[in-house]
Formats: sequence, C-alpha cells, structure tokens
Amino acid sequence: MPNNPFLTLFGRSPIGPMQQHIAKAHECAAQLLPFIEALQAEDWAEAARLQQQIAQLERDADKLKKDVRVHLPKSLFLPVPRSDLLELLSVQDKVANRAKDIAGLMLGRRMVIPEPLFPAFKAFVSRSIDAAAQALTAMNELDELLETGFAGREVTLVERLIEELDRIEHDTDNMQISLRSELYLLEKGLPAVDVMFLYQIIEWIGDVADRAQRVGNRLELLMAR
Repeated sequence: MPNNPFLTLFGRSPIGPMQQHIAKAHECAAQLLPFIEALQAEDWAEAARLQQQIAQLERDADKLKKDVRVHLPKSLFLPVPRSDLLELLSVQDKVANRAKDIAGLMLGRRMVIPEPLFPAFKAFVSRSIDAAAQALTAMNELDELLETGFAGREVTLVERLIEELDRIEHDTDNMQISLRSELYLLEKGLPAVDVMFLYQIIEWIGDVADRAQRVGNRLELLMAR
C-alpha cells in the first residue's frame, strides 16, 4: 500500500484492515455455493461443516470490524471523514452477516431446492457472489484513491468497477424476479411452509448482492467529497 503521511501520522492506516474485512466478507459469501450444493446432495455432514465455516468467517469479519473501529484515528487529519469510513465498514459487514443468516436457516431446515428450480437458483447464488467479489475488487483500490487524492485515472478505474458492480446487481434483480415466478408455478405442489422459507431465502440471497452494491455506493460518496 502506498505511504500516505495522513494515514500514518495520527495512527496506523485503517485502509488495509478494511480491505481485509471486505475480503473476509467475500470469502464468507463465496462459501454459499459449495454449501447449497451439499444441501442439494443431502450431504448433511458436509453442509454442517460448511455452515460452521461460514459462521467462523463471519466471526473473523466481526473481529476485524471491531479492530478497525477501535484503531480508526479520531484526528481531523484523516483524508476522508471518519464517519464515512465507519459507514463503509458497516455496509461491508452486512455482506458477511447475510451469508451467515442464509446458511443458518437453510441448514436448520435442511432445505433442498425443488429440482426444476435448482439450476436457476445456483446461478442466482453465483451471481450474488460475483457482486461481493466486485465490491472487493473496488475496495482494493481505496488506498490508491487516497494516495492520488481522489483524482486522475484511479477515479476513472474505480468508477468503472462500480458501474460493473451495478450491472451485476441488476442481473441479480432480474434473476430474483425470474426465480420467484418459477417458484410460483411450483408452489401448489409443495408444502406451504417450505414455500414460505424458499421465498425468504431467495430474498436474502438477493440481499448479498444489494449489500455488495452499497459498498460501491459508499465508495462513490467518498469520491464525491
């Protein structure tokens, strides 16, 4: 990471730990793909192992979040408002939180997706994970943004990364609508309580992409300051 005196003069830089945090949040979300495959195969032992791994990754992210909050300089010499960095951190954290929620509910109910729905469901999960990966890519440019004073080619690069993140999130919106429509056609042949929880899980997987997009939105606000 480039050396910026403003980032080190009044305490250690918060940017590296914040990038580690979004990396952990992405890793948490990425485990959802093998997790749902284990559920679909009714491999409950593997699903339980992966759910525990997701929960541990979320705890790791939580520790990083608390560490950043404790060590974030309170000095007026931060290159961006402290409140903006804290808000960005909070938005990042919600990606990991939602991934943990999804794994906990699906394992708790031993949810198996109706077979006709599973290919589209798996693609939806994968695209939502893409959003978390794109948020990570954009966040990894934050140190360079600070080094260049939020100007020049680095801003253009990050703007393009955020535009791609918006496109990915738009894809997940369309996939979510399609999945709901497919589930509606199947729901009369399924237990009502299973249908209710399936709709919930579809919404939560969409949340992963929505929350990743909000990371991009917060970066845009930083650049606009």
